[in-house]
Amino acid sequence: MTEHFLDVKDLKIHFPTDDGLVRSVDGLSFQLERGKTLGIVGESGSGKSVTSLGILGLHKGGRARVSGEIWLDGEELVGASAEHVRRLRGKKMAMIFQDPLSSMHPYYTVGAQIIEAYRIHHKVTKKVARKHAIEMLGRVGIPQPDRRVDSYPHEFSGGMRQRAMIAMALSCDPELLIADEPTTALDVTVQAQILDLMRDLQRDFNAALIIITHDLGVVAELSDDILVMYAGKAIEYGAAEDIFERPEHPYTWGLLGSMPRLDREPTERLLPIKGSPPSLINVPPGCAFHPRCAYAGRTGGLSTTAVPELAETEGGHLVRCHLSREQRREVWATEIKPNLESA
Repeated sequence: MTEHFLDVKDLKIHFPTDDGLVRSVDGLSFQLERGKTLGIVGESGSGKSVTSLGILGLHKGGRARVSGEIWLDGEELVGASAEHVRRLRGKKMAMIFQDPLSSMHPYYTVGAQIIEAYRIHHKVTKKVARKHAIEMLGRVGIPQPDRRVDSYPHEFSGGMRQRAMIAMALSCDPELLIADEPTTALDVTVQAQILDLMRDLQRDFNAALIIITHDLGVVAELSDDILVMYAGKAIEYGAAEDIFERPEHPYTWGLLGSMPRLDREPTERLLPIKGSPPSLINVPPGCAFHPRCAYAGRTGGLSTTAVPELAETEGGHLVRCHLSREQRREVWATEIKPNLESA
């Protein structure tokens, strides 16, 4: 039992393959309270989406090996039956998927799919459920919802489909909402509208919200806490203000350096992180980030031999790095921050 609304403890999700064991999530822990937002960020292949599917129990019955604990409002989900977790999906927890066009059924109207999701958890007539679907479409900003309820997904624009997906996810008032790359395929103006909508709806429903993205800019104003993932592990975790103002992991510095800035004229090209994310079958020994890290040589060889612990640096700010706190803060203050401010 735990006092947090969502408490993930030492979660591991591994997939056996012919080439070896894929360690998609490898010992992940975090907490989330009602009404709060957690941003999970990292490159493709870092384990973000696999984590969200694990929370929803969508790996049950498959080849995945899942261990650890996931506590949701006092219930442990990893050891629960697939049927019990299925009953919780939609009503207790819901997900906004990355691509609504492929996530929504092309042969059924948008309204029919929201109606079905609502009636699974509520014993109401189709007429009542249809009225509720129209209300939800109107609430997420779709014009003429009484007409658009009978439209098919392909008849909606990308932004409208995303709004419809949010309406479907919120139709049963879930207490935990997971948004997986909710703005990836949308233009900047629609991105802002969708993020504002999610902020307003979260406030109205008092839901716990997880936003999964590779873009720190998406979570900059929305998140209370940020979890940075790399190679299936948490490498930095803390309050959003700490992550943006006082980041301490070289990978987080790289993410910040590769983020476009709209508040000033760009004077240089963006600075991408060198190299590529590692194979989750053959994760580098020691610190998984060391082949791409410009500061690995300052650790006396530890980066290549020992896996760093996720240790608290101060006030709930956790960092997985062999550099000392003094080294990290000196590099941030003298090398990284001045470069970011001048870019």
